[in-house]
Amino acid sequence: MSESSSTNESQKIWLDGEIIDKADAKISVFDHGLLYGDGIFEGIRMYSGRVFRLEEHISRLFSSAKSILLDLPWTEQEVIQATVDTIKANNLVDGYVRLVITRGVGGLGLNPYLCEKPSMFIIAANIQLYSDEAYEKGLELITCATRRPTPASLSPQVKSLNYLNNIMAKIECIQAGVMEGIMLNEQGYVAECTGDNVFIVNKGIVYTPPVSDGSLDGITRDVIFDLCKAEGIELREKTMTRHDIFTCDEAFLTGTAAEVIPFTKLDQRQIGDGTPGTLSKQLITAFRKLANSEGTPCV
Repeated sequence: MSESSSTNESQKIWLDGEIIDKADAKISVFDHGLLYGDGIFEGIRMYSGRVFRLEEHISRLFSSAKSILLDLPWTEQEVIQATVDTIKANNLVDGYVRLVITRGVGGLGLNPYLCEKPSMFIIAANIQLYSDEAYEKGLELITCATRRPTPASLSPQVKSLNYLNNIMAKIECIQAGVMEGIMLNEQGYVAECTGDNVFIVNKGIVYTPPVSDGSLDGITRDVIFDLCKAEGIELREKTMTRHDIFTCDEAFLTGTAAEVIPFTKLDQRQIGDGTPGTLSKQLITAFRKLANSEGTPCV
């Protein structure tokens, strides 16, 4: 298994308007992001000196903030600039950015209005979620017993700091000896994985669950929609069961950290011929070409 990121001791962190040394980057134990998971985040990638889909990530961040009544003192453009400044401070050309906004320091009660102001920090580092072999041969997945929460509890479109649901499902994956797992919604339909969106291919058509079934409207998911249109590949949103995955011709996952990666087995069922499929490989190649050719300059 491969899941690693930079541990550079000279790393610089953007924290509430200042770029400081990693060792000095600290938040209060009274921060509601820590006490209650009250906050939001985005994961963003950079390739070849450009930040990929930065504006879309920051727009989604602000949508999450609005949904949870988190009033931000920064404009979208200021957050974009802070992200670029953090990347430049770490001399990164390729890598990953984690942007986190917490409700801020408050009392021990739940009342968010007692938090005087939100806090934001930005981490830029190298990352490798999966090994090269995983992209070449495909992942093996399980179906997690842990279900996605109903949208009536919290919209899956809010990327909140409370990721315990995903973490418990991730633990199931690790205990089963795999890196990812399918998460179902309360009706038993496929929602997403612990950290990625799900796509399958059947008879030359690409399918993915609609966001109404409990998945995040992922930035990389949206890129696949664009690429399928550009490549002349038919794509449909479809409510999906495990049976649809068991019997499909090929399958792949998408996510900011994962990019586009095939999976070739689910719950001991081989998918297709057990190797990454033709359309999956075509979309992986198209994604990598796009990601390395467009984006906000950061060098």
